[in-house]
Amino acid sequence: MNIPLEEYIPYRILALLVLAVFYGIYLVKQRRQKRRGIQTMQIGRGKNTQTHAVETLMGIATVGIIPAQLLSIGFGWSHLPDNARFTGFCVGLLGDLIFFISVICMKDSWRAGIPDKDKTELVTDGIYAFSRNPAFLGFDLQYIGVLLMYCNLLTGMFTVFAIVMLHLQILQEEHYLAAAFGTEYLDYRHQVLRYLGRRKGEK
Repeated sequence: MNIPLEEYIPYRILALLVLAVFYGIYLVKQRRQKRRGIQTMQIGRGKNTQTHAVETLMGIATVGIIPAQLLSIGFGWSHLPDNARFTGFCVGLLGDLIFFISVICMKDSWRAGIPDKDKTELVTDGIYAFSRNPAFLGFDLQYIGVLLMYCNLLTGMFTVFAIVMLHLQILQEEHYLAAAFGTEYLDYRHQVLRYLGRRKGEK
């Protein structure tokens, strides 16, 4: 007698756990920075037209995907087999872990969006020695993980939209960092890859 794996693995609970941990990390970090007088949310503040547009669309994408994910979980809209869904849970949990490590390593220099007037430091150690954008990598893995757990057209569209907008935001931030930190950032960019890894021969 074959009993569906769904009866043993409560995917709704696991998917909600991935989301709760991820956004819990975000909100706790934001609250702690607020207590220190730091404005975490910098999206669209005092920017040129192109940067403002990218950050605004990124904000819409990253907020809009949440109800899409929750609707998919609530109604059980999933079209993938159980092994793919469990893989999705593992990928989502990995995204949570990478995101957590990234905000810890970034310390008080962490911002959502390009800083308007805040003076921040260029962080190149810890997880940033292996990825220039580990927080964005964490976002992407969380989105892909939930998509694998609850794969449907709605979540798929929002996932692609969010990942594309996060990538465009990375490109905007690279211009900002090059202007703000000059050679220090350019050397770092040469050594460490955008998402994961170091260039061959670099230590």
